[in-house]
Amino acid sequence: MIADDAKFMATITERLLKKMGHEIVFKAHNGEEAVQYFEQHGNTVDLILLDVVMPKMDGLQALRHILAIDPRAKVIMVTAISNTSIVTGAMRVGAREFVTKPFRLSEFVRAINKVIEL
Repeated sequence: MIADDAKFMATITERLLKKMGHEIVFKAHNGEEAVQYFEQHGNTVDLILLDVVMPKMDGLQALRHILAIDPRAKVIMVTAISNTSIVTGAMRVGAREFVTKPFRLSEFVRAINKVIEL
């Protein structure tokens, strides 16, 4: 699942994941949509790419809700904000990995493969 309010980034991320052989089960435009989808269909989601800055519910709030539903959820936080406290906070809450936009392809692929193998 991809949760990103920027259509351009969601589209690029989707294309990269498909090239890696992954299927996108849902694209959320905000954290609230991501949480609602995960509540109903969490068993179909192997990995979540979650943007930090989104409307209605930000990525950190969504991360907390998702992990409350399933503490084993595999979440990679994605953001254009390279703030160490945000990265540390997300990892402390339970994110498995963090990727900063614009990301290098090798960095993106490494993060995806690392988290999927957990």
